[in-house]
Amino acid sequence: MKKLLLLPLFASFLLAENTNVTVKITKDISHVFTTDSGKTIKVERVQDTNNRLTDDYTKTSRPCPPFCIQPTKIDPEINNFEELEILEFMQDQVKNHTGIIIDARLKSWFELETIPSSINIPFPIMQNASKEKAKRIFKLLGMTIDADGTWNFSKVKELAVFCNGAWCEQSAHFMTGILKHNYPKSKLHYYRSGFQGWKLLGLTTIVHKEIKK
Repeated sequence: MKKLLLLPLFASFLLAENTNVTVKITKDISHVFTTDSGKTIKVERVQDTNNRLTDDYTKTSRPCPPFCIQPTKIDPEINNFEELEILEFMQDQVKNHTGIIIDARLKSWFELETIPSSINIPFPIMQNASKEKAKRIFKLLGMTIDADGTWNFSKVKELAVFCNGAWCEQSAHFMTGILKHNYPKSKLHYYRSGFQGWKLLGLTTIVHKEIKK
């Protein structure tokens, strides 16, 4: 993937209101736009400087195992992402249909709250996929089949994969499953800070299925 040049890439998304925003993404970027379920979503940070997290993502400690601190690198050949890279990925690869943000958590967590524009492929589906199931998934991700039956990955989409946070191993399980079937490492990106990191910075989230009390 090319070297990240955030300011030129986002320049077209900077508006006049930029100068009136209290909590920007960077000093030059107040927000970006993406799409989710066919709707345009403005991704920005919470403007209330007294805002605090109040849900499960306020926890600092969970039983380990299984909730152990994950290595920074899943694999030496797999690129690491953090928030600015995810935002750039939204504006570049996702917008141009060459990349997908993958929420590797279970469906119930994805529906409760997730990162805008992400799609859900729960980690057990990929971790336990047979060759036939992997083939079906990969074809949806752009893989083609050559005349001799060879899986051709030349046009597969780049995937930015996340789960709950630095203490969550679900992304690692997803990666293990996808690599078992030879998805190219050059097309994979690991967002280690995950959803907890995203929420910690007050970035916009999406609720797909509201829980009614």
